[in-house]
Parts: sequence; structure tokens; C-alpha cells
Amino acid sequence: MHVFITGATGHLGSAVVPELLQHGHSVAGLARSDTSAARLTEWGADVVRGDLDDLDGLRAAARAADGVIHLAFPHDAMQAGDLAGAAETDLAAVRTIGDALAGTDKPFVGTSGTGLLGHAGLGRTGTEDDTLPGGYRVDAENFVIDLAGKGIRSSVVRLPIVHGPLDHTGFVPGLITFARRNGFAAYVGDGTNRWPSVHTLDAARLYRLALESAPAGTRLHAVAEEGVELRRIAEAIGRGIDVPARSVTPEQAAEYIGYLAAFAALDHPASATRTSELLDWQPTHPGLLDDLAEGFYFKEV
Repeated sequence: MHVFITGATGHLGSAVVPELLQHGHSVAGLARSDTSAARLTEWGADVVRGDLDDLDGLRAAARAADGVIHLAFPHDAMQAGDLAGAAETDLAAVRTIGDALAGTDKPFVGTSGTGLLGHAGLGRTGTEDDTLPGGYRVDAENFVIDLAGKGIRSSVVRLPIVHGPLDHTGFVPGLITFARRNGFAAYVGDGTNRWPSVHTLDAARLYRLALESAPAGTRLHAVAEEGVELRRIAEAIGRGIDVPARSVTPEQAAEYIGYLAAFAALDHPASATRTSELLDWQPTHPGLLDDLAEGFYFKEV
């Protein structure tokens, strides 16, 4: 297939694009800058200049493709605290791509997060069958799933903590940045709340499999480890930069971990049993704590 990808040079895109090219697909990647465009060209992909606000450009690129993978999200706005604005921009982009693909039976793979299930307070391990009626990023997830009724082979990959050498701006680098600033690695409360995780390369393979064969209207979990305690993550970060790990109260979380405060206290183990069975997806790369022990996260550029 000729695949249009948003977020093509970001953390995940840097793995998804090579994964697709290595398996015979061609790629057109959305690029906001000359640097991103040059990277795509170096990889052997075509370049679509623009961003998520360029709805006409998104529509044209989606129509020209055999399938679309949507990885981009306005992280700058999210990290600045404008969660509503970030979600609105993302939903507008998803709607535009959906309109372009309607009635074509082409695949459209969207992106969501397992963290959404944490806010639901399930009190158990979350599965692909768990859904929410609406909310932050949930509206976009539900919209993509509903596109199955409009002649699109739509699916959504829910991401946990995604880790690996390509990760420079995600959840783990964020915690490390705050730990350096604070002089300690923070966790909330007793830190026994759990987050699922996956290596970047395993997640990239799942996106390819979803593009190639996920049934219409499918929610998928890119989960390799069902739950890693945040205290253990903080302790590993502390060892990596030689600072202690320390508990903070929920009320203090925003002071010490900023935009991550809304997520760091969530307890939301999640499974990928159905995803593995449906697409024969088996994670093979190192776990989160193993990656933290390797040390590459702590090399300052």
C-alpha cells in the first residue's frame, strides 16, 4: 500500500515508517519542518508538507493514499496545559481524514491511549472491549471506530507507556526531566499504581499489522507488560541520575511533575490478549525497567 502517516518523524513514526518500508509499503509522511522532511527523504519516504491544522492538505493526502495511520497529536498544547485545544485539533484532523476515506474500504489506523481506561476507574485489568462514552481523546477514538459504518476499515491502537532508544519526548523522558529539576524522582502516594508498557519497535509492528489486516471497528492494545508500578519506575530513574525516589501527595503532583500529574497517579493495568490472538502480535523487545537499566535514557545531549 501507499500509506499516508501523520506524526511520521515523531517517536512512534520513526519506527513505523521504517517498519512499513521494510515490508514493501510506500510512505508519504506529514512534515512540519525542513528537518522532518529531510529525515523522511533519507528514509526513502515521500514528503507531505503541513501540520494538523492544514485540513485541506490532510484531506488531499488521505485521498491519494491506500491507507492512513494517524500518529500525530498536538503535544505542545497538551504540555502547556491546553488539553481541550489539543483534543479539538486532533478530532478535527480525524474527521477530515474520515471524510476523505468514506466509502473506500481503505484502512485508517488511529491512536488512543490505555490511560483513558485509568480515568474510568475500572478496578481491574482493562481490555480491548472496554469503552467510554466520551471525553478527552475518547471522542476521537470513538469517531474512528464508528467510521467502520461509513465504508472504512478503521481501527484504533491504544498506547501505554511507549519506551525505547527512540523515545526522547514521551512519559519517561518527562519524568526524568522533572526528576533532574526537583533533585528527586517523584511518584504519587505509595507508588503502587500500575502502568502498562510496550517497546517502540513492538508498537510499530502492531501498527503495520493493523493497517494490513485489522477488521473494521477494532480496538487494539499495544501492551507488552500489563502493569509496572510507578514507584519502581521512579526508583529506576533515581538510580539512573543518582537522585532519591520520593513520594509526593496528589495535591503536590502538579508542582513536581507538571503536566504528567493527571496521569501519574492512575492505576490501570491493561491486557492485549485479544489483540495478540487477532493479529498474531507477540512483543519481543525489552521491558520498561530493562530499558531504564540500559542507561540510554540518561545520556544528556
